[in-house]
Amino acid sequence: MRNLAAALTVMAMAAFGTALPVSTAHAAAAADCYDAWYGEPDAGYMYAYDSANCIGFLGKAKGSDSNWGDSSGSFQGGDTNKATSILNAGTDLEVQFFNGTSTWTGGYICLARSEWFASNLSDDEFSSGVTVNNAISSHRWVTSPTCGNNWAE
Repeated sequence: MRNLAAALTVMAMAAFGTALPVSTAHAAAAADCYDAWYGEPDAGYMYAYDSANCIGFLGKAKGSDSNWGDSSGSFQGGDTNKATSILNAGTDLEVQFFNGTSTWTGGYICLARSEWFASNLSDDEFSSGVTVNNAISSHRWVTSPTCGNNWAE
């Protein structure tokens, strides 16, 4: 009788698994940014990553940085035009990212505090229509009205 109960349990579990399939690749991909978020990032900072799913830490910044390619600020030199995923652990503001430098030029996209992160920027566009992936050159902290309707997903 125990074998019958065990067999029925295994069959029920298998049926449940096929009724609600979960892509292990999708679950693993999302886990990295969730892990970064739930790993308690430093409050008040934004983070940028070289690869999708918050892998390949590029840096973090509490303040704004008008040129990720120069030798000052939180992001420097080789950091420009490399971000593929971003995280906002800000406490009061949103982060506005630009594909231009110095005077907040070029197209922009924002990441809301309530969104937490954008795990893959390859399907996002700056306000200018340019793809965001590997094209961020600067960022600043702003209030949500500054972002209009151009938000990272």
